[in-house]
This record gives sequence, C-alpha cells and structure tokens, in this order.
Amino acid sequence: MVSAIIVAAGKGIRMKDSMRKQYSKISGRPILSHTLLAVNGCDLIQRIILVVPKDDFDFCHEKIIVPLKLCKQIELIAGGEERQDSVFNGLQALDDRESLVVIHDGVRPFVTAEQFTRCIEAAKDTGACILAIPVLDTVKKEAGAGWIAKTLDRAGLWLAQTPQVFDSKIITQAHNLARREGFKGSDDSLLVERLGYKVQIIRGTRSNIKITTQEDLLIGEAIFKRSF
Repeated sequence: MVSAIIVAAGKGIRMKDSMRKQYSKISGRPILSHTLLAVNGCDLIQRIILVVPKDDFDFCHEKIIVPLKLCKQIELIAGGEERQDSVFNGLQALDDRESLVVIHDGVRPFVTAEQFTRCIEAAKDTGACILAIPVLDTVKKEAGAGWIAKTLDRAGLWLAQTPQVFDSKIITQAHNLARREGFKGSDDSLLVERLGYKVQIIRGTRSNIKITTQEDLLIGEAIFKRSF
C-alpha cells in the first residue's frame, strides 16, 4: 500500500496574514484543496493522511474535505510544533500494510498526479527519491555582513521539492533516529541520508512552488491561469 502524508500544520508566519497560508485561496479555492485534488488524482496512492493543527480539524473537514467530494478517504492527524514533528506524527498513523510513504507539502498546490506517479515508481526500486529542480542562477556564499566569500559551482546543485517518497521502514527509522538525537533537518530526505541511504533525484518543474509569501500567491494565480 502507498500512503501519502500531506503536511499542512504550519503557522504561515511569513505570509503575514491572520489566516494560515494553507487556507489562503488561489483562483477562489484554498491552496490545500488544490493539493488534495492532485493527490487524489494519483491512482497509485491508496491512503491520504492530512496533518493539520488539531484546532483546525472541524474547519478542514467542513470547508476543505467535504466540498471536494474526493474518492479517497482522508484521515486527519494533529500536527507538531515544527514540520519535522508533523511528519513524525503522520508516520505514527501508518501500519504494517504501508510499503511506500509519499510526503508532500500541503502548500505546493501545483504538483501533478504524474509527478507523484514518477516518484512512487522510482522509489519502488530505490527505496528513496525526491522531486527536485536544477539550480539555474549563480550561487554566492556570503562571508558575513553582506560580502561575498566565493561563488559556488552550480553544476550538480539541485533545489529539493516535494513529493518525497520512501520505503516506510526507512523513513520511519530515519525520523526515529533524528528524534532520539534531537536532530532537525531541512527536509525528510536529509534524515534518510544520515542513515547512509542513497536518495534518487527525479526532475521536477519550476511551477511546483511552495506558497510561503504574499508574492507567492500572485505567482500562484499566474501559474493557475496558465495551466488550468
């Protein structure tokens, strides 16, 4: 069985809005709704675990889940203090039936069912893969106080996205170890890398943006108008 953990428990501080960013709207529909529709469209995903703030359970059920009339059942799980804690909580809801786990940010609404499929198929062979895009801009390393220390060679540099797909036992082991050691990683694949596993890169698209700021909302509206 393939399960998807959709992480949508963030506070959205950088959005500078009273509403959590996952509930902000693009083309009249909450960002999280767009994301769930994409997950629902992937035939390889059988189970959807949605991680949100516990206080938002009723809101999410009534305003997000019910209006979508999805063909797959969604299980609500309470989020943690930080994203890594929320993913850990989602992993605790898994059982022995799960073989692969898809982890995806609830505020990446322009992911496609095809991207989920490609990552899942790759993870069946490798046990761990992520969606990412190559770095196109010149990358500078700062020396401090706004001065350049050096220019990095961008060849071989990639920007990690989600979905990230893992063998359920591997990602659970990775999170358990990180939790015991008090290690905080910038994404889930880093936790898997710490175990010594290789993680495959699947090339994504630049439109699979993470909605974090008000500017991202404007970009999101433009992407939606172009693509849908």
